[in-house]
Amino acid sequence: MAESYRPLNRVIPWEDISPRPEPLRTPSESSSRILVIGGGVTSLITSWVLLDKGYHVTIVSKEWASWTDGQRITSQIAGALWEFPPAACGMHTDVISLDNSKRWSMVSYRIFCAMADDPEISTQAGVRLRRSDFFFPYSIEKDVEQHNKMLEIQQAGVRGFQHNKQLVQDREINPTFGAVDAYEHLAPIIDTDHAMLWLMNLVQAKGAKLVNEAIHGSLHKAEDALLARFKADAIVNATGLGAIELADDKTCYPLRGGVLRVINDGTDFPQITTALTMSADALHNLNEIVFIVPRNDNILLLGSIAQPDEWHLGGLTLETPIIQRMRKRCEDFLPVLQSARLDPEYPIAQGLRPFRGNNVRVERELRPKFVKGSPKPIPSRIIHTYGQGGAGWSLSFGCAGDVGVLVAEALADQTPIPMAMSDGNMPATAHSLQSWRAML
Repeated sequence: MAESYRPLNRVIPWEDISPRPEPLRTPSESSSRILVIGGGVTSLITSWVLLDKGYHVTIVSKEWASWTDGQRITSQIAGALWEFPPAACGMHTDVISLDNSKRWSMVSYRIFCAMADDPEISTQAGVRLRRSDFFFPYSIEKDVEQHNKMLEIQQAGVRGFQHNKQLVQDREINPTFGAVDAYEHLAPIIDTDHAMLWLMNLVQAKGAKLVNEAIHGSLHKAEDALLARFKADAIVNATGLGAIELADDKTCYPLRGGVLRVINDGTDFPQITTALTMSADALHNLNEIVFIVPRNDNILLLGSIAQPDEWHLGGLTLETPIIQRMRKRCEDFLPVLQSARLDPEYPIAQGLRPFRGNNVRVERELRPKFVKGSPKPIPSRIIHTYGQGGAGWSLSFGCAGDVGVLVAEALADQTPIPMAMSDGNMPATAHSLQSWRAML
């Protein structure tokens, strides 16, 4: 690759986006208008990227982040520990999607690191860099997939990497639990309640209009009506599980998760400032995950579980057997947690990770529009970004960068290209095809 090559879907911190309240490129009255549907992290960060590109943005959602003791949205429930794919909860099996996810995750990593490096932004946005340790019940070299993942992380430029079995002793992991190998790197950890408020304020300051409304039915069928009603030139679908209806995608399904929230102020046990994980893939068991993550200076998350096709929110309680086993697993792994106190205000958080059969979809609508009076169909101006599963925060900026390219192509009425390309090493855009060929 020539050194001068820079991908067209780049999102370089403070060059292509700005954390300041004014848009990086001020839109004019004639600038294109984008309708973004969804109120979670994928929607808000996509809107941020589009606003800084100089578009007018309207965000429509049936629900937004809330800060009560009631049910919070999925983006708030998320553990929000940056992870190199696949995430700890597993379930990412599509090769093309996984290759794209690795690229997306590194775009996000660099931006979250830039946010954490700025003391003001770090405090305002709730983003910090912390040590993140991954443990294994065997020597990593014995598991080809996990070993290759570790090498990819090391080669990707992630900060503070070390492969060190001594981490098992250094972190005082219970020797009877079975952890025998580990590696560590620095990872962004996002205080999601804090970050969602910051993101909502940021996009509004940059000019986004927020609308409380539930959109129903197929977007493909309602495209022209929505464009006309919201005076928009293109639509971005960032609705998570809402894509079952809005994108006519019946492969989407929930992976219900839950975490316990315990007080981590140093009173009951030495304050834990390092994320500690044994993943589903490492343990080869979807519901035996160890996920211990410091949310902030006061709250520690203990998890997690992964229940496919479980739709019922509120079905998990402190007495639910799988939650009791989850807590015991964390205590067995790290015995100091036996004295942990639950957060009295919000002891258990549960949400539905939005998964999809072929994993993440960042792609233009492939079905054309048939316009009355026109002899030929024309390309749709809908762009989809959903199916991020348990990695919405980790993939957010990378997916948003691709959406930015796809929006530009849709506005130019270029023919959409399917995401499921044979090599799987690039976003499915006409520009990226040209760029990829130029690299060869």
